[in-house]
Amino acid sequence: MAKSEWSYKSAVELSAALTAKKVSSVELTQDAIDRIERHDGKVNAICVRDFDRALDAARTADAALARGERKPLLGLPMTVKESYNVAGLPTTWGIPAQKDYIAKEDALPITRVKDAGTIVLGKTNVPLALADWQSYNDIYGTTNNPYDLGRTPGGSSGGSSAALAAGYGPLSIGSDIGGSLRVPAFHCGVYAHKPTFNLVAMRGHVAPPAPPLPFERDLSVIGPMARSAADLSLLLDVMAGPDPIDAGLAYRLELPAARHSALRDFRVLLIDTDPVLPTDTAVRGTLNKLADHLAKAGVKIERKSPLLPDFAASSRLYMRMLMSFLAASFAPDIYAGAKAAAAALPEGDNSLAAERLRGIALSHRDWVVANAGRTRLRAQWRELFKTYDAVICPVMPTPAYPHDHSEDQETRRITIDGKKYAYPDQLAWPGIATLPGLPSTAIPTGFAPDGLPVGVQIVGPWLEDRTPLKLAELIEREFGGFVPPKMFDD
Repeated sequence: MAKSEWSYKSAVELSAALTAKKVSSVELTQDAIDRIERHDGKVNAICVRDFDRALDAARTADAALARGERKPLLGLPMTVKESYNVAGLPTTWGIPAQKDYIAKEDALPITRVKDAGTIVLGKTNVPLALADWQSYNDIYGTTNNPYDLGRTPGGSSGGSSAALAAGYGPLSIGSDIGGSLRVPAFHCGVYAHKPTFNLVAMRGHVAPPAPPLPFERDLSVIGPMARSAADLSLLLDVMAGPDPIDAGLAYRLELPAARHSALRDFRVLLIDTDPVLPTDTAVRGTLNKLADHLAKAGVKIERKSPLLPDFAASSRLYMRMLMSFLAASFAPDIYAGAKAAAAALPEGDNSLAAERLRGIALSHRDWVVANAGRTRLRAQWRELFKTYDAVICPVMPTPAYPHDHSEDQETRRITIDGKKYAYPDQLAWPGIATLPGLPSTAIPTGFAPDGLPVGVQIVGPWLEDRTPLKLAELIEREFGGFVPPKMFDD
């Protein structure tokens, strides 16, 4: 069966085609369903299918379009990460004990995208408890990278990135605490945006069987994924804002405009590697090639600055605060063992692995001290963004690696230019934006010599999400963006 002309169009393009009556929502939805049925046996991105309700919603959207109604996402099919509650569908977070948990109501972000007119096709696969850069669990199995089925698509929003790369609709939504939006986008050659912390209310994105209450999940955010930079803004505008039953009772969102509208006006600090966690030749190459392109377009590029916060110190702080938060859900025996191991650490061991262990055992007193360090870090970033509009840096140190499902992630290894590094140390690069809560847009920039996607992240100022998003749009327009994987040419 030949590939539809709509399969890889952007949401912006499809929305225009729907308005012009060149295609119907039912046709777009059926096209995405057909692709899932043809290809997902290989990829395994869609772990929960909701095709009947999707087609019903598409028929409703077509009727609304015929009446002249206009909504930001009206008639567009999309997928959502398994970790979001969708009424009538399972939410498991890949946890076998929760395989029969059925959500009673939509998460607030799902309500918002549905109210904007979107068609939810189904849910995308995740790792156990969303805690890996690979997307596999005992309920739904393993999701594969559409560019190389033997490799990870990233995680924890790996099902969403694989779905986008395979042409299963133009949009998806995921979450990010350790790069879980940006890493899969990087590994699958698509786009993602990690919003400023707490910009998007998260009610209903919660591990079962916890109730869907308003809350702040320290360091964690939810956000949009797409195959085009402009689509990220379209989806973020629908998702963003305080919870109407919580802060939204008093506050309204008004994001500042992007700092510039032309490439030549941007001031960028570009970082391509760091001794804390070096990047491999392919990743450095794409960063340097992008820097050359941007410089020729008139962008003011600098390669180092005393204003950049100390990467080693902030990475260690991030490891502590991240693991302190995650350890709250550890089983008592695992937590007790980690505390004992942390107590036995040599005082002078400041490796990232040691900091992760210390984080698990962090007292509340020590967490308050660490949080004060984060406050100072945010102040440093504010000073930096008086001189620069964005920082462009790696998302991960290497392109997608072969599946590795060994149980203890601390014993896994990745290879960077022939040298072995601890798998969890990869947290350092996503952490550059996560710890201070800054917005960061992941964009594809091409391919490594072996054909695997590579990309970068554009880190922007606090609550100035439109600035990295605009820079991403301008880079895509000037130099190109997403390229479909060859195995899905049909």
